[in-house]
Amino acid sequence: MKIVIIGNGMVSYKFCEKIISRLTTNKAEIVVFGEEPRPAYDRVHLSEFFAGKTAEDLLMAPASWYVENNIRLHLGDPVQQIDRTAKTVHSYKGITESYDYLVMATGSAAFVPPIPGVDKKGVFIYRTIEDLELMRDYAPRAKKGVVIGGGLLGLEAAKALLDLGIANTHVIEFAPRLMPRQIDDSGSRVLENKLSQLGLQIHTNKNTSAILGEDTITGLQFADDSHLDADMLVISAGIKPRDELAKLCGLETGHRGGIVVNEQLQTTDPFIYAIGECALYNGMIYGLVAPGYEMAEVVASHITGTQKSFTGFDMSTKLKLIGVDVASFGDPFVSAEHSRSVVFEDTMKGVYKRISITPDGKHLLGGILIGDADAYNMLLQTARNKVVLPPNPEDVLLGARGGSSADAGPGVLGLPDEAVICSCESISKGAICAAVEAGNETLDAVKKCTKAGTCCGGCVPMVKDLITGTMKAQGKYIRNVICEHFAYSRQELLDLIHLKQIYSFDEALDHYGHGDGCEVCKPVVASILASLWNDLILDKGNDTVQDSNDRFLANIQKGGTYSVVPRIPGGEITPARLLVIAQVAMKYNLYTKITGGQRIDLFGAHLSDLPDIWEELIAAGFESGHAYGKALRTVKSCVGSTWCRFGLHDSVSFAIQIEERYRGLRAPHKLKSAVSGCIRECAEAQSKDFGIIATEKGWNLYVCGNGGSKPQHAILLASDLDSETCIRYIDRFLMFYIKTADPLTRTATWLNKLDGGITYLRNVVVNDSLGIVEDLEKEMQALVDKYKCEWKEVVESPELRKRFNHFVNAPGHKDPSIQFETMREQKKATDWK
Repeated sequence: MKIVIIGNGMVSYKFCEKIISRLTTNKAEIVVFGEEPRPAYDRVHLSEFFAGKTAEDLLMAPASWYVENNIRLHLGDPVQQIDRTAKTVHSYKGITESYDYLVMATGSAAFVPPIPGVDKKGVFIYRTIEDLELMRDYAPRAKKGVVIGGGLLGLEAAKALLDLGIANTHVIEFAPRLMPRQIDDSGSRVLENKLSQLGLQIHTNKNTSAILGEDTITGLQFADDSHLDADMLVISAGIKPRDELAKLCGLETGHRGGIVVNEQLQTTDPFIYAIGECALYNGMIYGLVAPGYEMAEVVASHITGTQKSFTGFDMSTKLKLIGVDVASFGDPFVSAEHSRSVVFEDTMKGVYKRISITPDGKHLLGGILIGDADAYNMLLQTARNKVVLPPNPEDVLLGARGGSSADAGPGVLGLPDEAVICSCESISKGAICAAVEAGNETLDAVKKCTKAGTCCGGCVPMVKDLITGTMKAQGKYIRNVICEHFAYSRQELLDLIHLKQIYSFDEALDHYGHGDGCEVCKPVVASILASLWNDLILDKGNDTVQDSNDRFLANIQKGGTYSVVPRIPGGEITPARLLVIAQVAMKYNLYTKITGGQRIDLFGAHLSDLPDIWEELIAAGFESGHAYGKALRTVKSCVGSTWCRFGLHDSVSFAIQIEERYRGLRAPHKLKSAVSGCIRECAEAQSKDFGIIATEKGWNLYVCGNGGSKPQHAILLASDLDSETCIRYIDRFLMFYIKTADPLTRTATWLNKLDGGITYLRNVVVNDSLGIVEDLEKEMQALVDKYKCEWKEVVESPELRKRFNHFVNAPGHKDPSIQFETMREQKKATDWK
């Protein structure tokens, strides 16, 4: 049996993998013709070419792989003719090959609108590595870039221009919204706003009528008589199937393109198959890699005698476009008359979520996620497998508010065994669980055994959950180790460091780890050390293991500068201190903004200016607000009984007391708090990690809430407390969280995963069911007593001040690549070159 494959893209490569796995002996001769000069590469992650990946990094496999598997690969040699009668193909370089079966994997080409001027210099197509190399070479002479196309490929092209350093980039979309095939009008508005904040300028409802310029592009003319200056244009307006060969040899094609195939992916010639973006099944072209891989599986099965059919494919997809999550699943546009909708929209954070459910509220039909798509995998499985929704269907979108996370549904373990977890490789839940039961108990082992998670990686979180769940069901103890360098969980390592009195990362590595450490374990250990000892985080060699923000005690911002956030306890500030902030901002030309946590953020500080800025703020009585650390950020307050006629207690004074007690406290994740003077809740205490609300008898203490992309209300821990008892309970709660939470876990997520939920937590903190509250209070008091302002420590240390320089060999010099623009009478950062 001889199989010839025309095309050498991702789907062609996958077919080679599939057919080889089905041939127990070398019963087939396989020949591949590729038009491009290199073996198949990962086109899904093509934009990463501009983020540092090389063409070799993107290869699906090196040329040697084809040799090892007895595949003859002809590169840079496209097939030009198919003789169906003789069953032969003829290539550009004059090679003739016979075939028993011919697989057409010719893919698609970029659709180029018929716009006058597309042949001008500075106009590029975004499709192949060669296209990207041409763009890369041309980009240094361009200051203003434009992309035609606001779909998936167009936004990927826009990211490419940003990665090339063209900060002034515009996106032109003919339709009235971005990504018209995936998201609705509301989702598009949120996405457009989010992308605009990242520097892209979006133009919808724009029809390009001409490309201006003589030999080189100078701009674009639109049908509405407007125009846009440009010196580089990338066209990424869609795809068209490559069906030229099929037409030449008389195969049936669709009137809008594509090679017509049946359920076995056979064309009108039973010895010729078509797979991937060139295949037209049931009137549809499938432009994603997962359906292409499924087609490869069907054809490989059919050729080797297994009856398997292609009956269409779910076009659900999750992507990260220019750092923004975008996903759609099921039927994202189901009509209102046949469904009910649940919508969550946060325009401040750029988050939009909508799900459509059946009129009886039992089943999920589809949905759209913008800005936060963490729930995508589970939502997709819920829709695909017709899982019955919980009593409150919104819980599958927003998470259960309080109690156990199980309230939001059965989770991945509740899916049927036939549920497809890895769409790219068509791997079911049952196959993954069987692999784990057979002894493949790590992600790498499951990947090797089943191939689940080896393509796009979107299913990896669910695969991990299945591994853990299956092992627990077998009665095995699951160790949630930090990384390959430390064979301990965070909780175990914290206890060992505490017992051994270890004060540096190097000591911890010597005693309990191996190797050199990595970007995962270094900040985890640094956080543990800070939570246990509250030493200056830049001491004892720990500065090099901190996250970049902690290393410089400031948040690095877009443009390469830093922000400075002085602490303003409870939001209370005197006019004199307010004046100092204004003077500092004017002196160092800083952008100023009042934050949601009742503080003032100063943006645009050069690294070398930070100690000088801190020195002036410290002289006026300010200290670090720890906006850069996994620490207490703010304690927000209303004006309380001091001014408000509804206030029951002095919420400002109590907020200041709380903030000054826990300032500098390091934890697995950032902490936010608030104190409201009455039940009207002007300080929004129930959206915080711990919140306090005044009652006629004292204070109510709420814990484990958070805002952000996954809002969750805090839950009442104790009622009508006096101030002293309230603080003791907070001490216990925070220390218990610090000791038991996993790295980078917010209090809300921690509580949701805590066995026994709020009832267990209340028993530990209030009822002392574990007999540890005295120790928790003592440990918290030790941290409180040891507090020092990190900014002040740097200001008063000549050695530490030396670290705050852009250039080691030129102290005091500022980075000349940092530039600013003006917006609303203040400076605005441009992209960091």
